[in-house]
Amino acid sequence: MSTVDTEPLTGAQPTAAVHRSEVAALLDRYLVGLDSAGPDSAGLDDAWAGSLFTAEAVVEFPVGRHQGLDGLAGFHRTAMAKFDRTQHLNSPAVVDLDGDRARLRANLISTQVLRSQELFVTGTAAEGEAVLTAQGWRLRSLSFRLIWKTGQPPQPAQPH
Repeated sequence: MSTVDTEPLTGAQPTAAVHRSEVAALLDRYLVGLDSAGPDSAGLDDAWAGSLFTAEAVVEFPVGRHQGLDGLAGFHRTAMAKFDRTQHLNSPAVVDLDGDRARLRANLISTQVLRSQELFVTGTAAEGEAVLTAQGWRLRSLSFRLIWKTGQPPQPAQPH
């Protein structure tokens, strides 16, 4: 259920609008991080993951899932290594606040340039849950549901 921001701006407490903005920014920072990493996945490190996710976070894609902060950066580096580069374009996130928890939803178009330079493009629905921690808002879960695709996804490496 959405919370309507009716509190005056006193400066003492962040407003609901500020909280919504901070939660939505988690998805933005996540996607920009993926695209900025480049083919060598530089930047997808433990500090990046810790700035976005809780210790028990779950990330789910149509082709894989990871739970926990340990190994989360490596999970993303492995996934991104299949691509020469990527570009993720997301709609503004709809954020529903409920105290120190929030749900977010957004639409996403992902363009992945394969090593062969062919394109694999997907339209997905992104959904997540965030919680307010001592370090600020962090994602507890983030999932992507495939709606459509064009092109062929990267093929698994063939054993030699």
